[in-house]
Amino acid sequence: MISFLTTTEDILASLADAEMYRNIIWTMFGAVLVYVMQAGFAMVEAGFTRAKNACNIVMKNLMDFVLGSIFFFLVGYGVMFGTDLGGIIGTSGFLGRFEETYAGLPAGVFLIFQTVFCATSATIVSGAMAERTKFISYLIYSACISIFIYPVTGHWAWGGLVGNEGWLGALGFHDFAGSTVVHMVGGTCAFIGAKILGPRIGKYNADGTSNAIPGHNIPIGALGVFILWFGWFGFNCGSTTAATANIGDIAMTTNLAAAAATLTTLIITWIRYGKPDVSMTLNGSLAGLVAITAGCDVVSNWGALAIGILAGAAVVFAIEIIDKKVKVDDPVGAVSVHGICGCLGTLLTGLFAIDGGLFYGGGFHFFGVQLLGVASVLAYVIVIATIMFVVINKTVGLRVTEKEEIDGLDVHEHGSSAYPDFPVKL
Repeated sequence: MISFLTTTEDILASLADAEMYRNIIWTMFGAVLVYVMQAGFAMVEAGFTRAKNACNIVMKNLMDFVLGSIFFFLVGYGVMFGTDLGGIIGTSGFLGRFEETYAGLPAGVFLIFQTVFCATSATIVSGAMAERTKFISYLIYSACISIFIYPVTGHWAWGGLVGNEGWLGALGFHDFAGSTVVHMVGGTCAFIGAKILGPRIGKYNADGTSNAIPGHNIPIGALGVFILWFGWFGFNCGSTTAATANIGDIAMTTNLAAAAATLTTLIITWIRYGKPDVSMTLNGSLAGLVAITAGCDVVSNWGALAIGILAGAAVVFAIEIIDKKVKVDDPVGAVSVHGICGCLGTLLTGLFAIDGGLFYGGGFHFFGVQLLGVASVLAYVIVIATIMFVVINKTVGLRVTEKEEIDGLDVHEHGSSAYPDFPVKL
């Protein structure tokens, strides 16, 4: 006989199960959106570089996710979320030996969500070092980022997600979805790598002046930005890892910051260059998205607009300074978009956070913690990335030969062309 009588305990258990399943569905949806961002990065980088290197760009973005998935599973996840050792590093969860649940989610759900984030950090580097890097060298340092760099700083800030709190998280450092942990880390690696690698042939004249090397397909680059903007709703909103009531608020701050940054960049380039620059404006969209990622859950819509405006202005001048003054050749502006605006957005969170922000009467403490977090992550990444790139450069070598660079990496590294039926401009 079927009984329709249930105890209070049965009802509560049923509600708890329903909540867990909602959280699983939402987190998996967010992970899928972040995975789609890989396609966005591939299109941005391919479109902003020359046709003779398009296959190489696509292969690198593919292998970022492949290597990130494998090495984060084997090592990186344990470093990032394993049992804490002095707030510095995780010491358990290696080689796929995980607990059954993390942060109230089944291990597989939490793992795949964190995996797509790891792959994003490594992908940022490929654009800044495009068109002159050996493919084998790229594979090596992409794997290293997933093992030695991203998981360590990730543990500092996010280890507390599973109760193994790193030292920055314990101080109250706030980086909700990764302005610093993902984007500034990737942008800093990109800067170090591009600096050691050197500029593309023809980028700088004998007197030090810079030459523009236009990308071959701006519409493809624009498609990439649209895909990234779409995926960013998973990147930021999905970082709740739960179907919470504030998802809509996070989506609004994310969208407003991106829109404000885009408009700001358009206006500035229109004034400075006489016409609204397409590629720079597209980078403005990404700059706003990167900057709001740290504080999307704690700032108001008005604060998001302000952060977007500041990021949209910063990216224009950062790209110009890095290209013309610092003389680091970054074909897609990755250092400025991800490195500079990731740093900026994390610091601005300390100013615009409704609870504790300096502009809301919270005093200097929260901003000081944000500043300490940015400085410490920068210091670690600069040191480790420099060692990594120098070792690779002294062993297998970072750069292709002059002939390979002039002919294009597609034909020499992959034996193919993205456009076999059309002449490719060298």
